[in-house]
Amino acid sequence: QNINEYVAALIALKQKMIDGDRLLTEYEQKCTDILSFSICISALRCQVEEMLQKILPLEKCQEELGSLKAELEEKKVCL
Repeated sequence: QNINEYVAALIALKQKMIDGDRLLTEYEQKCTDILSFSICISALRCQVEEMLQKILPLEKCQEELGSLKAELEEKKVCL
């Protein structure tokens, strides 16, 4: 009976090792995924910053155009 208990304990231990290896593999994959997502997020942040830098001058131009349009409307009314 002791041998049967010993074999059963070894089988249980082996199963736990297999489960542990599987969990470790899943954990490593998730870490790899997180790293990949972090790289993508950094790239997207850079793109957003670039777009914001391009938008600011366009907003200024839009304000200037609005002012010019208002000025032209005033001149049109006067004429």
